[in-house]
Amino acid sequence: MTEWIVRRWARYGHERLCAETPGGTALGHYDVKTGRFHSDDLTHLPLLERAIADHLAGRAVSLGGTAAPEGEMPGPQPVTGSTEAPRAEAPRAEAPRAEESREEESPEWVDLSGTAPGSAAREQALAARRAQGRFVGFLARLLGVRTEERAWRIGTQGEEAVAAQLARLGPEWRVLHAVRVGDRGADIDHVVIGPAGVFTINAKHHPDARVWVGGEVFMVDGRRVPYVRNSRHEARRAARLLTERVGFPVAAVGVIAVMGARRGFTVKRQPEDGLVVVVTRKRVSQYLRTLPSTLTAREVEAIHEVARRSTTWR
Repeated sequence: MTEWIVRRWARYGHERLCAETPGGTALGHYDVKTGRFHSDDLTHLPLLERAIADHLAGRAVSLGGTAAPEGEMPGPQPVTGSTEAPRAEAPRAEAPRAEESREEESPEWVDLSGTAPGSAAREQALAARRAQGRFVGFLARLLGVRTEERAWRIGTQGEEAVAAQLARLGPEWRVLHAVRVGDRGADIDHVVIGPAGVFTINAKHHPDARVWVGGEVFMVDGRRVPYVRNSRHEARRAARLLTERVGFPVAAVGVIAVMGARRGFTVKRQPEDGLVVVVTRKRVSQYLRTLPSTLTAREVEAIHEVARRSTTWR
């Protein structure tokens, strides 16, 4: 006889049956609404399917051989099953009871996981190009004049280049691009969630520039810019918004990824509080992968689930 531990998880309009072995090995979960099984380790899928089937068979027996009424699911207490029990069919989508939901149903939201990198900056570049006119824009590009359109266009290129580096992270990482925050046009270039934690990545593209960093001071061609302060504010804001939604404390670190500093890139001293880190664009994925793990796979999934919702950032 093999016993499984199956618990119900319901939040943000989702409903899942999470299974693990008696020894505590997580097998994955069954999404009640979509009818799909999810597991971080594909070798666990057969065990996951069996655990869920046994759990459903046991539930039917406890109800006198009948299926649970529509909308009724067992509470969050562990339930045991047996490998000798007949296999049950996967359940149909059932609506969670209102009193069991931890918060009211969220308003309509947009899934941010499909947003293209640099999309917000690209929109700004196109708007600036239309405002200046085609002929003026052509002359500005020909003569190398620094215009608003050029700044947004170069920013877009930087975000796309950083996104290409982030794509090298392993499957245990989740990456969102151009996350719009609030209602004043602000956005986070990249939000990265993985074993090492949550990071807000700010791409800074300065072609043929000289960059020098010393603690709180960030200099571009001898001119001080507020990148460290802004990145720290961005990370703190993201941590607060994610914590409010996910239900457990979430910390975030701001990362400034620098690109194009061909005349020199020097980091004499990183910002002292550890909430902001400055790296080159080419080293950003390597930096994240070398950090120690602080989040479990379940925590990464839970944070990503709320981070990908546009309503989280409003």
